[in-house]
Amino acid sequence: MQAEHLSIPAGRIPVEASCWSAPGAAATVILHPATAVTQAYYAPFAAWLAGRGFNVVTYDYRGTGRSRPHSLRGFKASMTDWIDKDVAAVTRWTEERFPGSPLLAVGHSVGGHAIGLSPETARLRAAVLVASHAGASRTVRGFGERLRVRFVLRVLAPLLCALLGYMPGRRIGLGEDLPCGVMLQWARWTALPRYFFDDPALDAARRMARVDIPLLVLGFDDDPWANPVAVDMLVSHLVNAQLERRNIDPRAAGVPAVGHMGFFRRRCEAALWPQVADWLHARARQGREVAHGAR
Repeated sequence: MQAEHLSIPAGRIPVEASCWSAPGAAATVILHPATAVTQAYYAPFAAWLAGRGFNVVTYDYRGTGRSRPHSLRGFKASMTDWIDKDVAAVTRWTEERFPGSPLLAVGHSVGGHAIGLSPETARLRAAVLVASHAGASRTVRGFGERLRVRFVLRVLAPLLCALLGYMPGRRIGLGEDLPCGVMLQWARWTALPRYFFDDPALDAARRMARVDIPLLVLGFDDDPWANPVAVDMLVSHLVNAQLERRNIDPRAAGVPAVGHMGFFRRRCEAALWPQVADWLHARARQGREVAHGAR
C-alpha cells in the first residue's frame, strides 16, 4: 500500500503529511510524532496499521522533516506552535478527508503531550500514548543519563542555538535538527520541577483536565525517560480521561529492548504492535455500538 504525500495548511506554514487510505477502513488514525523524529520513522507502523483496516495520517511538525524550510536559521517555531497549530490543522484536515470515520490517534512522547493539550482531542474517539511522560530532567532514570540530558539541554542547546541559529540535532545524536524556539522552550520546560505544568503560559493542567476519552498509556521498563514516575506526573492531570495503563517488560514480551524509541521499530511488530491495533479496533467498535444504540 502506497502513501499519498500532501501539504496541509497550518496558518502561514504548510505541514507536510502522508496518508494511507484503507478500503473499508474501520477507523482513521493520526500519528503524532516525537520531538526530533520525522514521519518517515513511523512509516512501517503506519503501513502496518493500514493493512489492518485503518486509514492512517502521519506528518512532520513545522521545522522538521519534510516540513522543514530551506534554512532553520531565524525560522520561528515553538513546541506550543506544534501543539496548537500543527496538531489542530492535521486533525481538522483528517476529519474532513474521512467524514464519518471514527477518529483515533497515536502519540509518541511529545505526540502524547499533543493529545493531552490540544482542544482538537475533543474530535477523537480514543487515543494511545506511547512513551509519553512529563520530561522534567530530575525524573530521568540513571545518574549518568540525567547528567547527559542536563548538559545537552541546559548548556549545549543554548550555546549552539546562539551560535548557529538552530539546534544541530543530527550532529550531536539528538535526532533531527530543530528550530531554536522549539529547542529552547523544551529545554526550559525540562528544568522546571513539574515540567510544563509549571509554565503558567501553557495552562497545561486545565487543558489536560478537558480530555474525557479512552486513553491507552504504554510505558516500557527499559525507558529511562518515560519511567513510571515521569509518566505518573503527566497522566495524573488527565483526571477525566478513561485511562488504561500498561507498563511492558520488553524481555517478557519477547523483545530484546524497546526504550524510549523502539516501539515503532520492526522488531516490535509481532509482539507489541497488535496490542495497539486491537485496542483501537475495540474503541472504534464501541463507538459504533453506542451510536447504533442511541437510534
